[in-house]
Amino acid sequence: MITILIVEDDAAVRLLTKARLSAKYHILEAENGAKGLEVLDHHHVDLIIADIMMPKMDGYEFVRTLREGSMNIPVIMLTAMNTFAHKKEGYASGIDDYMTKPIQYEELEWHIEALLRRARIANDNRITVGGLVLDRDSMSAKYEGTDIPLTAKEFELLYKFLSYPDVVFTKQQLMDELWGYDTESDYNTIKTYVSRLRSKFSHCHEFELVALRGLGYKAVIHKEGV
Repeated sequence: MITILIVEDDAAVRLLTKARLSAKYHILEAENGAKGLEVLDHHHVDLIIADIMMPKMDGYEFVRTLREGSMNIPVIMLTAMNTFAHKKEGYASGIDDYMTKPIQYEELEWHIEALLRRARIANDNRITVGGLVLDRDSMSAKYEGTDIPLTAKEFELLYKFLSYPDVVFTKQQLMDELWGYDTESDYNTIKTYVSRLRSKFSHCHEFELVALRGLGYKAVIHKEGV
């Protein structure tokens, strides 16, 4: 499931936004930019909704910090500040979209879907890498027209890797997102699943799953797979 981080100091706004979006998305929360950075240290996030006026670290500084750290997560700035100057500073800080309060939740959902579509991770639900096609609707994998049987977890893990080529996922991020926070599984589970995927796709030379010692795993797509 796609994960959205809401960075907002108003607890009521966080609660309402979470209630509206949680049917479609996994929601994480932070009450200011500093807490938002802490969340990002421990969780994979697909999209961020951030306010401007917050204690400790405001929305501008939060987004600038993300971009300075080469984090390209789509960001929607959702704020009561509606002047041209505020919008200009928001886009200058590195946001992708700007919306003003009061929140029109149906419109917010449109903006979210558009940004995720632009990021290649939603709605289309299909990834093609050379001869490999992953179809999320049918949870199927085909290589050059031949079905490759995958368990649900194997499919989700591979889909996550190939949605973000060259992005490193820590073992903790993968455990939290695919197995849940209260799982009794350990990091060896990730290693086992990656090993299975490597074996099943050993004949597929368009990509490889790479382990980075002490960091995690990433997918590398080779030129012939583009």
